[in-house]
Amino acid sequence: MFFGGGFMWIFWLILIVVVIAVIKSLSGSNTQRNDTNTESPMSILEKRYARGEIEREEYLEKKRELEQ
Repeated sequence: MFFGGGFMWIFWLILIVVVIAVIKSLSGSNTQRNDTNTESPMSILEKRYARGEIEREEYLEKKRELEQ
C-alpha cells in the first residue's frame, strides 16, 4: 500500500510538469512567430545596419531595392 500511494503523487507531479511544458512551448512559438511577421523588411534592414551586421554600401543598396 505504501508504494502504490507513495508513487502516485510522483505520477501526478510528472503529469503536471509535462502539461505545463507543452503549454509553454506552444504559447512561446506563437509569440515569436507573430513578432517576426509584424516587422517590415525596411525595419529589419535598419536593425541589421545598426547592429553592424552589414556595411553602409550594402545597406544603401538593399534600401534602394526595397523602395522600388
